Amino acid sequence: MTYSRRFLLAGISALSLAACQSGGARAVASASGPSSTAMRPVPNARFDAWIEGAKARARAQGISQATINRAFRGVGYLPDVVEQDRNQTEFVRSFENYLAIAASDARIEKGRAMLRKHAGLLRQLEAKYGVEKEVIVAVWGLESRYGARRGDVPVISALSTLAYDGRRGRFFEGQLMAALKILQREDISADRMTGSWAGAMGHTQFIPTSYLAYAVDFTGDGKRDIWSDDPTDALASTAAYLSRSGWKRGQRWGEEITGRAPSGRGRVVKPAGDNGPVFEVYHNYSVLGRYNNAQKYIIGVGHLSDRLVGRPALRASFGPDEYGLTLEDRKALQRGLMRAGFDAGEADGVLGKKTFAAIEAYQRSRGLSVTGKPSKALLQMLR
Repeated sequence: MTYSRRFLLAGISALSLAACQSGGARAVASASGPSSTAMRPVPNARFDAWIEGAKARARAQGISQATINRAFRGVGYLPDVVEQDRNQTEFVRSFENYLAIAASDARIEKGRAMLRKHAGLLRQLEAKYGVEKEVIVAVWGLESRYGARRGDVPVISALSTLAYDGRRGRFFEGQLMAALKILQREDISADRMTGSWAGAMGHTQFIPTSYLAYAVDFTGDGKRDIWSDDPTDALASTAAYLSRSGWKRGQRWGEEITGRAPSGRGRVVKPAGDNGPVFEVYHNYSVLGRYNNAQKYIIGVGHLSDRLVGRPALRASFGPDEYGLTLEDRKALQRGLMRAGFDAGEADGVLGKKTFAAIEAYQRSRGLSVTGKPSKALLQMLR
């Protein structure tokens, strides 16, 4: 059975904003969480026994002994992978915060640079697959920050650990067998097959079964190399995935509607309820859902793709947060902290650990009451 990426990502909030990020997501999803340097294998006799059974099942599926030997050399049980799988709720973000990260100023600027850098390749992909360049690049931006966060966890160890663990054992064993088939085809060596803690790989975070179904060798070198620093095969594979999922060239994924009734060409979605933007979405919205069936992700890709080609920011406001600050206020607060010499992270308006720590440090340096909380008064001081 060929699994869509959504079977993996449905339980992973925002992957693709690696590191929530930010994915972040990452995460968050695909490339988020501890790196392989933190994910040390630990001895586990039952896991070792399970591996022997997995090897036998692989042989029964036509995997050669030579491939099995290469794939499982050095494989180990990764408890941090199980921890990540069990504790994904910590990465849940509001739609406003998710979108602020997905289409941050930095991500838009970098994406536009990627459009220029890879203009020739993207024109070829548009011509062959009928998927707009900005959509391909937006997927790349959300999945791995344009290749900067592809994940460095050994995929065979990660998938073996998750299959052994059993929460979604059948699914992850299927991914493990698919990964072995990729190694047998020699698209990648076992030591270079790295990815996220959940086994998603490369610039646009393909799971192994999706790789087998959709990955393409666009460079013509005989390998479908989505891991290389050269993103050619990865971007082509993403275009092929969307094309084969029914993408319609020249049609938008959707659009924000304010001050008018829907056109009737699509359906209306309100990801933040009545206190946020309203979208009319069309056929390609559902196609993006084949890549990752999370509403935040679909709109994140769609909106980022719009911003990359100069379409405007959202017009609707989410209103002030619990501190009485709007998204623009929070961005200004972060920029003010940075000007004052305190690292608040990227000025994306999303308040995380770095921002709160910077607030505390700023308050302490000024002899203020140390609350670590933002406020209008603090924003005024920083201005």
